[in-house]
Amino acid sequence: MNELTPLALSHALGEEMARWRQKIHANPETAFTEFETAGFVASQLQSFGIEVHQGLATTGIVGVLENGDGPMIGLRADMDALHIHEQTNLPYGSKNEGKMHACGHDGHTAMLLGAARILAETKHFSGTIIFIFQPAEENEGGAEVMIKDGLFERFPVEQVYGLHNWPALEEGRMAVGPGPMMAANETFEINIAGTGAHAAMPHLGTDPVIAAAQLITALQTLVSRRTDPQAAAVITVTQIHGGDTWNVIPDHVDLRGTLRWFNPEIGAALKASLEELCTGLVKSLGCEAQLSFVHAYPATINTPDTANICADVMAELIGEDFVDRDPVPSMGAEDFSFMLQQKPGSYAWLGTGTAPDCPKLHNPHYDFNDRQLPLGAAYWVQLAQTLLKA
Repeated sequence: MNELTPLALSHALGEEMARWRQKIHANPETAFTEFETAGFVASQLQSFGIEVHQGLATTGIVGVLENGDGPMIGLRADMDALHIHEQTNLPYGSKNEGKMHACGHDGHTAMLLGAARILAETKHFSGTIIFIFQPAEENEGGAEVMIKDGLFERFPVEQVYGLHNWPALEEGRMAVGPGPMMAANETFEINIAGTGAHAAMPHLGTDPVIAAAQLITALQTLVSRRTDPQAAAVITVTQIHGGDTWNVIPDHVDLRGTLRWFNPEIGAALKASLEELCTGLVKSLGCEAQLSFVHAYPATINTPDTANICADVMAELIGEDFVDRDPVPSMGAEDFSFMLQQKPGSYAWLGTGTAPDCPKLHNPHYDFNDRQLPLGAAYWVQLAQTLLKA
């Protein structure tokens, strides 16, 4: 077994990884409640002979595999699901109503478990591998919580790596590049206060619905007219809450949404402009606005030397023609960014797309492409062996 390549070893584990993945998929758990998933991960790691540590960020799991002298590296997978009603009709579909593995974290967990088993059995490396199974990537910043709970003090890795499935990229392809891979994200809430009135007598009140509508339209100018066209930025309003009936102008309307950027200076300018616009426009319509920023992830930025190593590993596995060394960064956000703020490393994409119109991430019809489990696991194995040459 030890003479086989990482890809051959991973393909031999393919069916078992698929069973693990589908078991996790059927039992999705959201941020900081991944108790069953964490228990499964811990029991598997222990069965491989890997030292297990539990409890970081409540449900986080860390596996430690040592083999001789050498550096310590971290490999990370996220475990949490989303608050989405699954519509796949799969035999292993979600058993937890309103929760779904719609971002492929079930696949990420299975791939890292597969790699852990292969590395524990073959031990073709010299050093220490830290397998990080992280909770609460979606919105709640589980990576940051693990760090605050002492992740890197207890396990002082020299480098850390992440891998995410990418259905927008054709299956069998991989991508990684130096610099930004994912955007910074900050969510905002705007509370608009007016004066309620009968809908037939709007002149007797100050209408927060009108203020909200005009503000939503005006917010788009923060990108189209106040941001350098060559700089990436996004502002999106995703929620509007206000009113209870047809014939009453409400007192309050609440807006929620997200800001995205790569350059911190662009982010700071967007936030300042958003505050200025909220205050001025809403006040001109006779209402008051309160703006608050709720959650924030920094940009996910790869260190160039580690990105080059990752790309070389991919090329060894699948050939240079199937590796994108300069992918267009995504405006999506990822809390692995907190780990990359602490340690050098890189975040990569594994192509899982089966067709241009296949369901993408965060879609109720999405399902992880199990055919790519062996490639993902092999990438982890090959990367670890390259970084920790025996």
